[in-house]
Amino acid sequence: MTVWDSLVGQEAVVTWLQGAANDAAQEPPGSGMTHAWLVTGPPGSGRSTAAGAFAAALMCPSGGCGHCDQCVAALNGSHPDVEVIRPEGVSYKTADARALVSRASIAPSRGRWHVIIIEDADRLTETANNVLLKAIEEPPPRAVWLLCTPSVEDVLPTIRSRCRHIMLRTPSPDELADYLIREKEVDEATARFASHAAQGHVGRAKALARDESARKRRRDVLSVPSGLHDLATCMNAAGQIVAAAKQDAASITNPIDERERSDLLLAWGQGAEGKGLRSGVRGVKGAIKELEDRQKSRRTRTERDQLDRALIDLLGFYRDVLAVQLGAVDHADIGLINDEMTDEVRRQAQACSAVETMWRVNAIERARLALDANVAPALAMESLTIDLRRPALRLARS
Repeated sequence: MTVWDSLVGQEAVVTWLQGAANDAAQEPPGSGMTHAWLVTGPPGSGRSTAAGAFAAALMCPSGGCGHCDQCVAALNGSHPDVEVIRPEGVSYKTADARALVSRASIAPSRGRWHVIIIEDADRLTETANNVLLKAIEEPPPRAVWLLCTPSVEDVLPTIRSRCRHIMLRTPSPDELADYLIREKEVDEATARFASHAAQGHVGRAKALARDESARKRRRDVLSVPSGLHDLATCMNAAGQIVAAAKQDAASITNPIDERERSDLLLAWGQGAEGKGLRSGVRGVKGAIKELEDRQKSRRTRTERDQLDRALIDLLGFYRDVLAVQLGAVDHADIGLINDEMTDEVRRQAQACSAVETMWRVNAIERARLALDANVAPALAMESLTIDLRRPALRLARS
């Protein structure tokens, strides 16, 4: 076991990061180590996992053994010298960036490095980017910045020019299935299904492999195209998509929310007696309100992320429909993403033209852009389901 075991299909990245960790252990550090890294890759490829594994390897006296106290603490989020920063809302605020820059100057307490991992760095506003740029240009001697984002284009050119770039790739279905079987002890049939259905998204594959409710919600989303008969069914389907996204988001955020609230109450002396109790009661109300506001922002962001995941599932469905319509499945040996839905895919392929299918694909992409633009999820999904039902009318008018 090593810290790299959770990375799927990223052998070249592991080799590079392991070399950097080895150089970081030297005194002075070797040329393979630098103070700022940009970790890019498609959603679900393992950007945050790679950054976390690298942080653990930097803490570990053996370069990432995976079982020492330093590795375990770094991987489970309890190491004092490893900070993982996630946006609580749609984007990072300037105040968040200033707080990060201030903390970066703190010397490490247990390890040799103070590592700051910024997840979803593409959500840094322009002002927050400029604040961060100063710290990356003039880093404290033991600070390491790890910025995770889908593409190098998502950060300012002045920042990416000062970072060493690590690019992850989408793992293949076979690599993902082998990982689920080997590391998660999933049976082969379930692993093969989850790896194809997840379309290379490691976290999604793990959820589909282990959680029947996640599989059911996915089936519900993929049943939407066959149930759009009139305006009422379009509205109902939109509501079902939003509800499924909220359920998925709740399964992610609720355990975090409960742990944060429990930790907050403990920190404020709830359960104490006498003066400790009175002072705790006076101060905890404001702290709870601040925590609830942050949790609400995180829940909203997570719901939008899960909605986008549902839209990607729908894109996969219409990709299959288009592949059948163009003869790629029967004549070019192109497999279906949703091969458990072969009959429904072929039925949809016969019911419309390839042009109409492409209209539906474009409608889904427009819905994703609408969500990015902060359009209300219900409105975005209602517009989408109407477009999915009657593309021929839209095409005739355009």
